[in-house]
Amino acid sequence: MAEAPSTLNPAQLEAVNHLHSPCLVLAGAGSGKTRVITHKIARLLQAGLKPDQIAAITFTNKAAQEMRERARSLIGARAAKHLVIATFHSLGVRMLREDGECMGLKPKFSILDADDVLGVLRDAGGTTDPKVARRWQWTISLWKNQGLNWEQAEAAAADADEQVAARVMKLYHERLAAYQAVDFDDLIGLPLKLLQTNEAARLKWRRQLRHVLVDEYQDTNATQYDVLKEIVGPDGVFTAVGDDDQSIYGWRGATIENLKRLPQDYPTLKVIPLEQNYRSTAAILNAANNVIALNPKIFQKKLWSDLGEGEPVRLVECDQEEHEAERAVARIQGIRANATGAYTGTTDWKDFAILYRANHLSRKLEEALRKAQIPYKVSGGQSYFDRAEIKDLCAWLRLLVNQDDDPAFLRAVTTPKRGIGHTTLGALGEFAGKWKVSLFEALFKESLAAALSAKAIGSLHEFGRYVNDLEHRARHTVGAEEAKPMLMEWLKDIGYEQFLYDGEENEKVAAARWNNVVDFVDWIAKRCGGQVEADGSAQVEIERKSVLDVAQTISVILSLAERGDEQDMVTLSTLHASKGLEWPHVVLVSINEGTLPFQRDEEEMTAERLEEERRLMYVGITRARNTLLVSTLLRQKRGREVRKALPSRFIAEMKLDERTVKEDPREKLKALRAEFAARAAAAKPAV
Repeated sequence: MAEAPSTLNPAQLEAVNHLHSPCLVLAGAGSGKTRVITHKIARLLQAGLKPDQIAAITFTNKAAQEMRERARSLIGARAAKHLVIATFHSLGVRMLREDGECMGLKPKFSILDADDVLGVLRDAGGTTDPKVARRWQWTISLWKNQGLNWEQAEAAAADADEQVAARVMKLYHERLAAYQAVDFDDLIGLPLKLLQTNEAARLKWRRQLRHVLVDEYQDTNATQYDVLKEIVGPDGVFTAVGDDDQSIYGWRGATIENLKRLPQDYPTLKVIPLEQNYRSTAAILNAANNVIALNPKIFQKKLWSDLGEGEPVRLVECDQEEHEAERAVARIQGIRANATGAYTGTTDWKDFAILYRANHLSRKLEEALRKAQIPYKVSGGQSYFDRAEIKDLCAWLRLLVNQDDDPAFLRAVTTPKRGIGHTTLGALGEFAGKWKVSLFEALFKESLAAALSAKAIGSLHEFGRYVNDLEHRARHTVGAEEAKPMLMEWLKDIGYEQFLYDGEENEKVAAARWNNVVDFVDWIAKRCGGQVEADGSAQVEIERKSVLDVAQTISVILSLAERGDEQDMVTLSTLHASKGLEWPHVVLVSINEGTLPFQRDEEEMTAERLEEERRLMYVGITRARNTLLVSTLLRQKRGREVRKALPSRFIAEMKLDERTVKEDPREKLKALRAEFAARAAAAKPAV
């Protein structure tokens, strides 16, 4: 049954009913912003818009899926099916698939992932050093998110390295155009160019999307803001939902300036603050409000809660990282052992999160959790399938299954290199775009001889024949006992082991990557079946499949491997990755100067960076619902040195009552265990 609008508080209701002019909803942490967005969608439908005339834009696929499910429960599956609920990037894909031909893109253009981009950049810049290519990748991405082309980037280059990056950017884009490919940033930049330069496309999308709602608006970059402006037009019928106090992605191009621009670009903008927090207790919110109050305000708001004062925010001082990890574990064990009061109902590991500023801080925490036999997951950590060597092999397997998969073709044909250079691939891409065929299909077109030399065509035909032969072998190789030899022979054929060793300066790193490849081969072979496994008292043979059968399920297996949100595990997460999430019990660790706020030795802390770090602390505090423990170190390891550490300035800014908040969870746990032992002894019958 749909939730009644009467369940909305007055500020939420005002935001939902504001339909005909620009609206900024200042949604503080835990203030029910998703509820506002879904109810506003329902209100727009009630006002006469059709579902496909409403676009709700989020920043992650997970957030889009959650919004879609909430909308479905509120307005029904039929209406929700036609809503445009998408990320900025997926909306960009839709626009380019429909109208990209006027910009020279075929409808089935390729989208390169980060590893594919790295390979093209290394080739374009003539480097074998992955670190150099990654610096180019990061710099070029920031420029593109600022709306700069290579000429503008070169003019704005701060030093010689950036001038080189700008020239590499030019060569990189020439290759993308030739390959009929785009990267992740192009999914914003190219739709913007389409809307700015093609009046027919601009009018089409303005007629199509009559009301646009943007979630997490404070995370938009300059290019995304310009896309929004082009879609909504001068009338600006949109709803931006965001929070200037949670703008924490400046390092990847997001700009809080977009919030400042709204009232300037849209003078009739209605600003509606949502200040009632439905997540956290007053004690937690007071600490958060005290910290963020020191940042300059674009718009005024202050969170409040009617959930009661709650447990005081606790502070612990730890000697070093090992000690801190032990205390964090003891805190979790202590809460689970005393599930009363603020801890009532706390029995699941998934109710706990340990948050930190940087990924390397998870190592000691993981060791302590394993020692205590506590299950955990590292949020945002690298998946096994995200390793470059595994993605290389998956590209080959994808190409066997679908020869129209252009990104898989580009990765396979260049990994390892086989004498087919960017000039050949560029000419092949232009030919494929002209005839509207895939790159693989273009290999065997008779008219290709007019576009490429006989030598280049010979190399391409050799690759194409090898792929066809490999597909035949994969189709007819059945069962684990046949699969592993066939797969190892394939890797030998393409020289993949030598490719790994040639690409790494460190032999141990290369050996570790090759071991990952062998593990992957074993993983595929096992899924080809034929093994006999015990099932209770019976022996069951796993169904035999071909290597191609398993390759066809790779995408499904990958998606399953990335699931696990409902597993009962403690969450370890960086503060950045925790945004948008919440837990009953949170521990913030290593809250020290130099770590949070983050600052390298001898590095100047600008006012802008300090404000963003303070917002990051605010985000961390407001992830907690019932209890919050803040942990600081007395001594800290920096390389091989152990130095005296200072507590973060943010701890003092929280204005905690030191007489009541300091605790030693280990002593508390000892006391609880002693109490339980005494109860057990008292319950024993007298002998």
